[in-house]
Amino acid sequence: MHTEHTDHVERADHTDRHWISTPITADILRGALDLERTAHGVLPHRLPAWARAQCTDGQLAMAEAQPSGVRLAFRTRATAVELDTLPTKQAYVGAPPRPEGVYDLLVDGRLARQAGVSGGNTLTIDMTTGSAETTPGAVGTLRFTDLPDRVKDVEIWLPHNEKTELVALRTNASVEPAPDRGRKVWLHHGSSISHGSDAAGPTTIWPALAASLGGVELINLGLAGSALLDPFTARALRDTPADLISVKMGINLVNADVMRLRAFAPAMHGFLDTIREGQPTAPLLVVSPILCPIHEDTPGPSAPDLTALSAGRLRFSAMGDPAERASGKLTLGVIREELARIVEQRAAEDPNLYYLDGRDLYGEDDSAELPLPDDLHPDAAAHRRMGERFAKLAFAAEGAFGDRGAV
Repeated sequence: MHTEHTDHVERADHTDRHWISTPITADILRGALDLERTAHGVLPHRLPAWARAQCTDGQLAMAEAQPSGVRLAFRTRATAVELDTLPTKQAYVGAPPRPEGVYDLLVDGRLARQAGVSGGNTLTIDMTTGSAETTPGAVGTLRFTDLPDRVKDVEIWLPHNEKTELVALRTNASVEPAPDRGRKVWLHHGSSISHGSDAAGPTTIWPALAASLGGVELINLGLAGSALLDPFTARALRDTPADLISVKMGINLVNADVMRLRAFAPAMHGFLDTIREGQPTAPLLVVSPILCPIHEDTPGPSAPDLTALSAGRLRFSAMGDPAERASGKLTLGVIREELARIVEQRAAEDPNLYYLDGRDLYGEDDSAELPLPDDLHPDAAAHRRMGERFAKLAFAAEGAFGDRGAV
């Protein structure tokens, strides 16, 4: 695998290579629900404009504009491709620097190169105060050269963890939208773990890897910190055409401490009801949380460990009291039990509804071998393991997305 890293290049080089500019439009972009015109170009969004208008939360705005699962997809004979982008990189006061965002280049479905783009804006977040400040930066250029001199399908997967404005696409041969390969569309919603926190790259976040192994097209609505049973998210899922749907719910409800058990069960029913209004028969898989020891029996909220932060390490702690479960505070154990009960109840009338215990993706043995580095998020190796396991469990013949998934 080849890695390239470049800054913006001079126009003279473009002329020498006989560059062809192609407008970046929805017909060559997959995985986004909306495309906003900006001063620089276009910004992919993973929630539609009407949904964004219903919530002004900064965390949600940051998460849905990070293009997890979003990729350019086109057919071309080009041997050289350039993409100008304006990334917004994140930095946390007192925490170690975050790795650069990664762009994955796939040629005919296989990972061929990885690269990054320097420059861009920087969003600096102070987790102790909740404040954030943006420092503007310059557009950068992603460049891939020496590609096979033949007609081929090219995908450029955008960084899963950096807001990315797309400024210009240039190639040294003409481009047309990638053809429809007849693959099923898998629509997934979850938390930062589904979004891809701490994965190595955009095609190895666990949903992307599972989609590749399952032979499906991914639309990833994993929204860091924002899997909160929001009605607008349910309506976005309802209105997005898909063949397969999954909802991975629980950890954000605990670590944000947004509701009690009395509110959770009806809200979960309502979330599923809304999806079923527009997708009445699609296989729908409800996935409970993976193992997270700090919140298995201890309610939220969770907060940064300031002692670890002062030493330059990012870790989280559970701030609740296990005794608060008696008053309806949620833990991961409580949520798993309730999700299993809800799915069993609904499945009596909904034969295409299924349940998967998240600990089958990452459980006690995995926690011992691959502990969560910050006590909340799996690392790159755990993402790979989760993707492989989800593919085996969900896309197998007897899985929710296998032959039995179309009753």
